[in-house]
Amino acid sequence: MSKKGGEITISDLKLIITRQAPEPTKERPAESEWRKIIFKKCSIKAAITMKKVSHSVYMLCLPLYLFAQSKKEVVYLWPGGSPGFENRRYEPEQAKDWWVKNIHNPSLTVYLPPREKANGSAVIICPGGGHRQLVFTAEGIDAAEYFNSIGVTAFVLKYRLFREENSPYKQEHTLQDGRRAMRLVRQRAVNWNLDTNRIGLMGFSAGGELAGWVAFNSPKEEQTKGDQVDMINCKTDFLILVYPGPLAVPVAIDSSSPPLFMIAANDDECCSEPIVKLLQLYRKANVKTETHLYAQGKHAFNMGKRSALRSINTWPQRLTDWLSDNSYLTK
Repeated sequence: MSKKGGEITISDLKLIITRQAPEPTKERPAESEWRKIIFKKCSIKAAITMKKVSHSVYMLCLPLYLFAQSKKEVVYLWPGGSPGFENRRYEPEQAKDWWVKNIHNPSLTVYLPPREKANGSAVIICPGGGHRQLVFTAEGIDAAEYFNSIGVTAFVLKYRLFREENSPYKQEHTLQDGRRAMRLVRQRAVNWNLDTNRIGLMGFSAGGELAGWVAFNSPKEEQTKGDQVDMINCKTDFLILVYPGPLAVPVAIDSSSPPLFMIAANDDECCSEPIVKLLQLYRKANVKTETHLYAQGKHAFNMGKRSALRSINTWPQRLTDWLSDNSYLTK
């Protein structure tokens, strides 16, 4: 490591911060503690006192550390691009404010809970957006952060959009992404310390349709197996549907269907009826389900943060209760 007169240079600190710094704790350490951490990671043999690093250098490099730690792992569903569309994998996504579209290289963004809270459960989140775009912030990031707060590992899925203008994709490609995502998480479960009996799916609106297709194997999978990942079972251990679109409802379900939590508002013209139909199917098959149909709230209330309605604003607590009652939050 380079040094000038026994002092740490800015380059040294950048290296420490971006490559060797420890994982952040729940509470940001005091400034003096950060200096101790930085010095502890140095491999300089000579003793270095606190006075030899200027306050200005420290303040310059601390944001670099925080930025490095805020970056999330992104796992692409296919290393070489999606089958049949490999040549489009480098096309950039389009994103603005709350949405993302032009997705040609589908992926999972990994959100890990604090180590002291992690319980081994995981959820793959499918944001909505009418299959034209993805509501990635309010129905992806916000949901992932909620799950992390209760110890659940979250994966936000960017899937291909078959209704986007000039899209080359069909519904089968979107479903292919959903199934591949579940298989990939199962294959790498040990990497994230996951319990393979507690890996669920969550979907909002159009994303609820995708989650339903995967969970209910509807339509039945007949795709040609491509690699070892495609040989893995894409079983869904539990399912969470938030105002799912009408295509989420299969013709029938059987006793193998996963336990289901559903929520919608009765004044949602699009997506309140699907949860009523699913409730009837689940009752007929005698499979566990919990359904919340609120009097008002309309469509796209997301995780409830923006709603002035108390019932909608606090709905994630109902989900926490359900997950807890069904032992998905047990360490």
